[in-house]
Amino acid sequence: MTDSGARLERDGAIATLWFDRPAVKNAFTIDMMDLVADLIREADRDPDVHAIIVTGAGGAFCSGIELGALASVENHPVEHKAMLTDHIHQVLYALDTCATPVIAAINGPAVGAGLDMALACDIRLAACSARMSEGYVRVGLVPGDGGCFFLPAIVGLGHALDMLMTGRFVGAEEAERMGLVSRVLEDDELLDAAREMAERLALFPQPQLGIIKRAARQSARLDLRTHLDLMSSHLGVVMSSQPVQDLLASAKSPS
Repeated sequence: MTDSGARLERDGAIATLWFDRPAVKNAFTIDMMDLVADLIREADRDPDVHAIIVTGAGGAFCSGIELGALASVENHPVEHKAMLTDHIHQVLYALDTCATPVIAAINGPAVGAGLDMALACDIRLAACSARMSEGYVRVGLVPGDGGCFFLPAIVGLGHALDMLMTGRFVGAEEAERMGLVSRVLEDDELLDAAREMAERLALFPQPQLGIIKRAARQSARLDLRTHLDLMSSHLGVVMSSQPVQDLLASAKSPS
């Protein structure tokens, strides 16, 4: 375990960001969230990194914020808001603007803001033992880390309100049925499957993947005409790239 609670490992074109406080199921502190946001941006800026995996050490993904971190914040509305906007929310902003594909490998409990960080990733894979909960209401809180934004968009309003308003745990198979995760793997196969997917994504042109990711995220906030106009501009730029021009040139060549 690292003192900072998070670490970034690079292996070829793949970077793996580890939540690394296994003794507390990777519950996070405010300083840890600052580091996580920095590590995501660092990996995204690295031209040699073509895909990012986010996972947790020691059989847990992330159990949310450590209550001691909440208790350390001065009991004033402005201070509580600043804790979120200036620190914890920076992870969501880093994931939202990250052009590199991000895969969440949910290898155990993902609770509260821990689940919300997985929701902010592009693709979610889960181990059979994974359990997910928007548990805020069970401790008298409300989702402060994007749960009410991401979850309805991913699973629909009905499933989202079921999880948000009851705080109940959802197992991996139920999560797959509702579309919260794409695939469920045996525990010992999860990281290999995440890496296999990351390697496949790393083979594709990175600017194009970034455009696809950005357009899909923006689509929920745009009308169809604006979305199609935006995509026609993106396609015009992509069509002028050398790989596409080479492909078109080969299509023109006589067989």
